[in-house]
Amino acid sequence: MIRGAALLGTLAGVLVAGCAAPPSQGAGGIVSLNPCADAMLVELVPPDRIAAISHYSQDPGATSIDLAVARRFRATAGTAEEVIALRPGLVIASSFTQAATREAFARAGLRTLYLDSPVTIAASRAQVARLARAVGAEDAGRAMIARIDAAIAAAAPPPGPRVPALIWIGGNLASGGSNLVNQMLALAGFEDRAARYGLAYTGYLPVETVAADPPRVMFVPDDGSGRDAGSRAAAMRARVLAHSPARVTEARFPRDLVNCGGPVIARAMTRLAEVRRSIAP
Repeated sequence: MIRGAALLGTLAGVLVAGCAAPPSQGAGGIVSLNPCADAMLVELVPPDRIAAISHYSQDPGATSIDLAVARRFRATAGTAEEVIALRPGLVIASSFTQAATREAFARAGLRTLYLDSPVTIAASRAQVARLARAVGAEDAGRAMIARIDAAIAAAAPPPGPRVPALIWIGGNLASGGSNLVNQMLALAGFEDRAARYGLAYTGYLPVETVAADPPRVMFVPDDGSGRDAGSRAAAMRARVLAHSPARVTEARFPRDLVNCGGPVIARAMTRLAEVRRSIAP
């Protein structure tokens, strides 16, 4: 009887184990479809926890992380089918994700986190903390926020008027006002000229418009040599400014510093501060 009871107990245990819910972390770790989440994830968690990142992070024009780092990870095109096949424990996507894709994730029982695009540093800090909680990396999240705050403090400009500036993103595309980059410019001692040129949001801005009333500093993603993306616009800009009586400084500001917040803020603030310190009063 004792032997029979033991056998029944063992069978019961097997049955209970077979009915147990799957582990919350899933088989595939974390899958990110959001390039800005990618930039945070690679600093928040060990690489082996990241099953896949967004394909945007492997695109030089869209990434916010070093391409060599991005290419160490698997990338997805963001389709629901390929994500579900990875059986992730967490999917991080954009708040702009289509309803059909959201529904597919829900039907598959996937744990999801949808992140928006912060337009202020305070909102970006909050997003770092939110993602860190979601992946169980609160300490790393606090450390990331501390690095952001330290970079902002170190970039505090000297007393005096702000230096007029404009950030080109590529070709004739310029960063507009009311966004994260606009706030970073202000904190580093610059006056964003985008609104003065009638650019409320990031968009097309003819170089001729800028040349008629140029800023003191133009941040550019290229070197104006004609070898970079948007080379024709860069070359035109260089020719126009060469004939301008105004004193204009072109400063390199890599494309990957304008795409996202999070840890990118610290790098962007450091670069802005370097340029601000180099500008003569």
